[in-house]
Amino acid sequence: MLNPDDFIITRKRKKYKFAKFANSSSCFEFEDWQLQAVDVVEIGAGNGLFCVELAARRPHMQFVALDVKGDRLQKGAYEAEARGISNVRFLRARADQIAELFSAHKVRQIWVTFADPFPRKNSAGRRLTHPAFLARYCDLLRADGELLIKHDNRDFFHWSLEQLVAQEWRITELSFDLHESLLSDEYKIQTTYEQRWIREGLVTNFVNARR
Repeated sequence: MLNPDDFIITRKRKKYKFAKFANSSSCFEFEDWQLQAVDVVEIGAGNGLFCVELAARRPHMQFVALDVKGDRLQKGAYEAEARGISNVRFLRARADQIAELFSAHKVRQIWVTFADPFPRKNSAGRRLTHPAFLARYCDLLRADGELLIKHDNRDFFHWSLEQLVAQEWRITELSFDLHESLLSDEYKIQTTYEQRWIREGLVTNFVNARR
């Protein structure tokens, strides 16, 4: 077991959270992960609780919650453990590393949930719906695979739709107010951020796209 004091991080609370991540058998660092096939990947998963709920509803499938911040992911890992959910893992890595993490053309679904919109034009390449990322998703998804995007920022969402159309993705489901739509209840599982935005009066935009 790791000692939180061994982590050189200024805030004591973060030391504790990183130690919890390191001590969980369902949490992995990039360098410890082996290339493999999974069914569903959530990119920018935050605390991973959204992915945990998806995994609880589909126990026959394998899920991965990916985020660059392990101190957040550990929350989902311990929630899954407490609930006896064993088909979800938590991976600390960057989004641009996904091609090294998962087998090509094996993923059923990729979720991008409330990604940083990077509103400045010179930061567009960092947006998780930039064509460079869409190309990576295409390489990972099965022929019938789905890219599912949820976001509260209408400008970012419109820009993302433009990129999907330009890259010849086929939009199969679309809503500019997901929770007032007739779309699947599974799509309406709320992330922690989503709960906050809804309380503040914002709406969730949603798109399901395929190649």
